Amino acid sequence: MRQFEQLEHSQFYHIYNHAVGGRDLFKDSNNYEYFLKLYDKYISPVAVTYAWVLMKNHFHLLVRIRNSDECLNLTGIKTKNIKIN
Repeated sequence: MRQFEQLEHSQFYHIYNHAVGGRDLFKDSNNYEYFLKLYDKYISPVAVTYAWVLMKNHFHLLVRIRNSDECLNLTGIKTKNIKIN
């Protein structure tokens, strides 16, 4: 099984991905919009985005992973008596 490096709270990361075999990741404007909608839903709660660029066959993101208090506050969970590892 492939091991992945765990992202650390309060650290900055340059995240990027490139399509395989010269294919396009984004074929039309709806693909860009869909990507950004999912990004906002799943990534924004756990990372602050400082810069991004979406191109036809790849993308780049500059993010800072939120600290545990920021993440919990976004979900509405109270932090009392909760231990975060």
